[in-house]
Amino acid sequence: MIQYIKPVKVQTGTIVTPPDKSISHRSAMFAAISDEKSLIHNYSPAADPQSTLSCLKQLGVKIEVNGTGVQIYGAGRDGLRIPEMPLDCGNSGTTMRLLGGIVGGAGIRCELIGDASLSARTMKRIIDPLNKLGCRIKGKNGDYAPLHVSPHDGLNGMRYPLPIASAQLKSAVLLAGLFSDEPVEVIEHVLSRDHTERLLNLKSENFGNGKIISSSSSHVIPSQNYTVPGDFSAAAFWLVSGTIHQNASLLLKHTGINPSRIAALRILEEMGASIHVENSKMEGKEPVADLRVESAELSSIDLDPAFIPNCIDELPVLMVAMCFAEGTSKITGAEELRHKETDRLSAMAEILTLAGASVELEKDGITIHGKRNFKPKAALFPSYHDHRMAMAAAILATKSLKKSEILDAECTAISYPDFWSHLDQISS
Repeated sequence: MIQYIKPVKVQTGTIVTPPDKSISHRSAMFAAISDEKSLIHNYSPAADPQSTLSCLKQLGVKIEVNGTGVQIYGAGRDGLRIPEMPLDCGNSGTTMRLLGGIVGGAGIRCELIGDASLSARTMKRIIDPLNKLGCRIKGKNGDYAPLHVSPHDGLNGMRYPLPIASAQLKSAVLLAGLFSDEPVEVIEHVLSRDHTERLLNLKSENFGNGKIISSSSSHVIPSQNYTVPGDFSAAAFWLVSGTIHQNASLLLKHTGINPSRIAALRILEEMGASIHVENSKMEGKEPVADLRVESAELSSIDLDPAFIPNCIDELPVLMVAMCFAEGTSKITGAEELRHKETDRLSAMAEILTLAGASVELEKDGITIHGKRNFKPKAALFPSYHDHRMAMAAAILATKSLKKSEILDAECTAISYPDFWSHLDQISS
């Protein structure tokens, strides 16, 4: 599918941000291994969280879907069954890594597979600590999907310092720990998104500038009864778009503002963005609010690498914002972007270059020479079959003086099925 992007002069209106993917994944998995029934409202219809539901059904979990409501009858820790077919995680790294922790900890004989993109992403970062814990997981060539999981002889307790700031790695180890009679502790020196410990009510203690989170088989897994907040990672595209357009006023309803997720908001504010947080409240364990963004003039930023773990998914669209910020912006410490659905550092460097931006690609980051009056060239932008590349290119292309095209634009369904209709809705 080719998506045509027309120049946009005005952006106004209200968007209900799509359900949070990270929370949707976790709510379903945690409900599946709870001993109780859960009713999750506003579950994400995107392809990735739907892959999670499909895998859980194959594991014998009873799930009823009614619109965006999902009722899950918890099977408990001991109720998962051996699937008859491989568990297809599709394009979802979250599904494979977190579910790997669950089936690895439970000792369920199974195979986890994914599409070509997911199969090219390393799984070594979860395989090694899970096997150290006592799980039995083997990957293709040691590193990649498909993952083969075998029954184990019991799990050990362990204290595991995270080698990188990764919510997926942290979650995989903690989820496996729920099947261990001995405590499993994860030491997090650099904080990452904390949905897992919030939604599971896991014990967490301060540890230097980080924290220690622990799990074990004695921990009671709570039911998951709440409304999933809007996805901040999706809202970030509109925060940037509303900022860089001269005549813009956008309201993003019911958006998650978990402090471990909103580094991009703080970065945009530091650059000069006009973003207002309204109607804040709690939805279960998660804070939500309406976000109002209006046109603003941006200045460049030298991004502190400490922000990277909590804005890793938003970095591509932040690079778009940097093109319209006066001065030279730098991102360093972001090599993790090279291990996503595509090499997002190289991909964004190509997209920005096609648009006429002045950029310099580094091993772990990028330098962008921005101008407030930057006029992107119209172009045929590749998406690399990566949803965030397609959406970042779209926001960039709306500022061009001529029509642009985005290849393989259907990939946005991975995280944001309504992205193109929402773009039309607010643009004139």
